[in-house]
Amino acid sequence: MKVNIEIDCTPEEARAFMGLPDVSKANSVYVDNITKAMKGVSSPDQLQELAQQLAPMGQMGLKMFQSFMEGGMRGQGSKSRSDDD
Repeated sequence: MKVNIEIDCTPEEARAFMGLPDVSKANSVYVDNITKAMKGVSSPDQLQELAQQLAPMGQMGLKMFQSFMEGGMRGQGSKSRSDDD
């Protein structure tokens, strides 16, 4: 048996419902700092240097995150198939 529940709420309401913290102030500070840093970028080389500073693991970190997410999705998919039986 499957039951689907659809909830119509804002992201703020969803965070409060799940007990997650409000990170809007931290996000504002982060966006402001990124905006200030981007104002000084005038060439592709400077942009690449900035990107490397922001993501120290760069491409390797992105690939690790991607494989982590894919592994989680595979694990979730096999679990949900066995639950349906």
